[in-house]
Amino acid sequence: MNNKEYESTHFFQTYKRLPVEIARGDGCYFVTKDGRRILDFFAGLAVNVLGYGDRDVLRAIIYQTKNYLHLSNFYLQDAQIELARILLEKSGYDRVFFSNSGTEAIEGAIKLVRRWGKTRQKHTIVSLQKAFHGRTMGSLSLMDRRKYRDGFEPFLPDVRHVPLNDTAALEENVDEHTAGFFFEPVQGEGGVRPVTAEFIDKLLELKKRFGFLIVADEIQTGIGRTGTFLACKQFSFKPDITIIAKALGGGLPVGAILAVEELNEVFPTGTHGTTFGGNPVACAAGKVVVTKVSDEGFQKSVQNKAERLRNQLLELQNQYPDIIKEIRGMGLMIGVDLHLPGAPFVEKLLEKDVLINCTDETVLRLLPPLVIGEKEIDRFVKVFEEILETI
Repeated sequence: MNNKEYESTHFFQTYKRLPVEIARGDGCYFVTKDGRRILDFFAGLAVNVLGYGDRDVLRAIIYQTKNYLHLSNFYLQDAQIELARILLEKSGYDRVFFSNSGTEAIEGAIKLVRRWGKTRQKHTIVSLQKAFHGRTMGSLSLMDRRKYRDGFEPFLPDVRHVPLNDTAALEENVDEHTAGFFFEPVQGEGGVRPVTAEFIDKLLELKKRFGFLIVADEIQTGIGRTGTFLACKQFSFKPDITIIAKALGGGLPVGAILAVEELNEVFPTGTHGTTFGGNPVACAAGKVVVTKVSDEGFQKSVQNKAERLRNQLLELQNQYPDIIKEIRGMGLMIGVDLHLPGAPFVEKLLEKDVLINCTDETVLRLLPPLVIGEKEIDRFVKVFEEILETI
């Protein structure tokens, strides 16, 4: 029984696997077992920001494994402290809680918001339609899309969903009972749709009026993906809470709740916890990632590469307006919205040894490693254009 047969026989069939088997990764490429060298414009779903095989990440992992793999959070651990120091310095936050994943961090943030609101007679949470915050029950409660929610009811009460960038709907659903507002600076699963400055302005106006907490889900946008360390910096404001994960561990699972000092008293000893959250090996890798990605020169390079890719895609849109509806996103998180279903484009690109992703039916989602080179960008555009010519 080969791997595919074993997986289909014994695994829950929750994933639609790609028709390739990976032997190893190499920079911005991965090599299949049958020898194909595939350009990765998906980066393990925005995780592998430094590509495959970054020597400094590997060195940090090896060093930590020689000391210990796990202790539990009953102990102070150098790797956690070192990651926290640089993470808080670069993000501007005061407090951190390390989790295993993004959705677990979202769950922790929901608890934080609800406990903060309890003593203030605030119980409602508002989030956005077409959002994606994870697969656990609290995260699903923040989401409205049936494809993720059907059959898992009932969800958390007192959660409202408003359309992205609809300031009137936001104003209608926020009041003195609102405890928190959750949002993604760029909706990933929702079609790579950025929040607008006007929407943020209205959100801050309502926060000033009603005094609720703002929670930014930067699981996908954070750690340099948009050209700044955190995407919200581009809107010139700092949410009360920011959630990060994905890229944070350099390929190892770790997430974090970042929060302002005022929220420290909401989580006293024993009110929240985790066995594996802040695993020392993941934190050791995370320190390397944050150090590299937060460098101003690195962020500038991301901005330059994003501009190069975006400009070439806009040229293709001008050439093929009947196929390409819109180019949108922030930094190296780009959506190519088509007038056609996107899945066949993913298949054709993979046939030509380029991997991308399709989301929201018609949107080609581009999430290359942040260390992608101009050569790789130009190759992707060339292959994409070859496919457009055949439509």
